Amino acid sequence: MQDSEQQQTITIVLADDHSLVRDGIRALLEEEPDLDVIGEVSNGLDALKMVSEKSPDILIIDIRMPELGGIETVERLNAKGESKTKSIILSMHDSEEYILKSVQAGANGYLLKDTGKTEFVKAIHMVQEGGKYFSGDISNVLVNNLFGPDKKTKPASKDRKNNPFDLTNKELQVLELILAGYTNKEISEKLQNSKRTIETHRFNLMKKMEVKNLIDLSKKANKYNLV
Repeated sequence: MQDSEQQQTITIVLADDHSLVRDGIRALLEEEPDLDVIGEVSNGLDALKMVSEKSPDILIIDIRMPELGGIETVERLNAKGESKTKSIILSMHDSEEYILKSVQAGANGYLLKDTGKTEFVKAIHMVQEGGKYFSGDISNVLVNNLFGPDKKTKPASKDRKNNPFDLTNKELQVLELILAGYTNKEISEKLQNSKRTIETHRFNLMKKMEVKNLIDLSKKANKYNLV
């Protein structure tokens, strides 16, 4: 009886421009007795308004949205210094740029959209208790950048100067493995990412490099000495 009385409800606002994504997250979270989604919005500006009006414990926000993205929204939220609402950024991307910008903006957590329910709920509770939560591969990025700048940060900037496509370190890794003949499944196992994440990186590579097939990808990568 005493434990149930001490269990406090964590109030949450969801911000994502895709209603199906919001519906899925809401359904997942509201299976937990101590989690309550008290509002939903589809862009960062509305997220700021709702946070101001409802003062939720946690804002879960997509990194890319119309009008105002997740990182910019969190930055504005923390800039005032008055809001007690904590924030968790959701993203399809585990690139170093997005992760580090989110940390600099003051985000309390960063989760990939293919995160499982157990980890999602764990992250919410950890953030609510005053901690920070970054999923596995993301934690490695943070550790490498905070404690190994000579090994990680400098080569990253060098790599990006050598290509006109602004490829991230992870995209360059995936590119090298693709051209070495690895399948998406094999790359996901090698880099310890989900297959869906690798598929996203592959799509972004094709889009950034403006190619439509593996042959053109290989030609362009060799032309610009990317691998």
